[in-house]
Amino acid sequence: MKEIQLRRDEHAAATELGYVFTFLLGVLLLTMFSVWAWDIETATRSRWNENAIEANMDDIAAAIERADEASRIDGASYAESVEWRSSEADESRFKLVLTDFEITLVDEGGTLDTSVIISGTGNGSHEGQIYLGGASKIWVVHDNGFTTIQLDRPQSL
Repeated sequence: MKEIQLRRDEHAAATELGYVFTFLLGVLLLTMFSVWAWDIETATRSRWNENAIEANMDDIAAAIERADEASRIDGASYAESVEWRSSEADESRFKLVLTDFEITLVDEGGTLDTSVIISGTGNGSHEGQIYLGGASKIWVVHDNGFTTIQLDRPQSL
């Protein structure tokens, strides 16, 4: 009969521990990479939101300035639609407020509040407040001495 003798060999255990530590190092590196990639993606989304909102506000301010130019003509009415660029922010909580000297975006749920100063040199006053949830166009209208912003197309001027 063959005699079996046990030996104390620790090489296999060291190899097994090496595999475990290599696996844990891989998990750690992949976790760090995914957190890094998520941070980049979040920063890019935030920057894109800010740029889109800034461009939207500039477009609306320019339309208000054109309405002010039209208001200097006696008896003139003016309407212009401005395309609203969508963003990944919660636009249902955006409120756009027009006053005589500025147009302000109020983000009721975040940090995207901004405003653009307008000249206010038209004949008449500026007023208006709209919520932007689902808006794709904003109308800038001058009629009867008032320049307003609204979501609905004016029926007749």
